[in-house]
Amino acid sequence: MKHYFLDARELQHPTPLERAISILRKLDNESYLYMIHRMQPVPLLALAKEHNLNHISICDENSVWHILISPNNQVDLNTLLIDINSIEELKDVS
Repeated sequence: MKHYFLDARELQHPTPLERAISILRKLDNESYLYMIHRMQPVPLLALAKEHNLNHISICDENSVWHILISPNNQVDLNTLLIDINSIEELKDVS
């Protein structure tokens, strides 16, 4: 699957939400958004839920939130997150 990576840890509101929405508009069943943030993006997750998008958000031991969103409700986002964590470097597409 193709991923769109957004590192929002240093961005100020509302930029992370705006960039994430822009990416969500590009997604199809073979792609997903992977976002990292310093806080849980509650408005983004509410939007994902409202639009019936497959999504997870997990806070790691360093207090970094990992958010995955896909229109494909059949994909296992937990597995994708494990795969992502094995990648050494991701490129921010924002």
